[in-house]
Amino acid sequence: MTTEEFFNTLHKHPEKSLLFQYMPGQLVGANYHITEVKHITVDSVDCGARTDAWKETIIQLWESPSEIGKTDFMSCSKALDILTTVGAMKPYTKNSEVRFEYSNALFHTAQLFVTSLEIHGSNLMLQLATQKTACKAEDICGVPQATNTQPQANTCAPESGCC
Repeated sequence: MTTEEFFNTLHKHPEKSLLFQYMPGQLVGANYHITEVKHITVDSVDCGARTDAWKETIIQLWESPSEIGKTDFMSCSKALDILTTVGAMKPYTKNSEVRFEYSNALFHTAQLFVTSLEIHGSNLMLQLATQKTACKAEDICGVPQATNTQPQANTCAPESGCC
């Protein structure tokens, strides 16, 4: 989901509560706050010596310990107001991917991608998930397509130009 798509979704559903599911059946608590917005520029080189560059918007969610037990989630309009204020200070790249950074006592800090969104009555729920790492130069490295989820032995040979 791009930053612009996320903002448009919030704009279309101002009165809905904004919920985030970070694992199946696990919601970010209603006591969450948007504590930071990062405008990231990635300038990378993969293991096949290919360069790439892109921008990301990372929105950090934090659960306030002083509000444990809170049951009312932030509304889409409040989230949009916060993000609009940030955008006035540091403009967004609207076509950048939006991700959410989150952790709690039982879940490691991760940057989560939006996999889908669902409307349940008065709630707008974003389904979030981590993304597995992968060789970005599979064609150069000769990495075979995985047929199962079992760990593979290192398939890169010395002097092959891979990693």
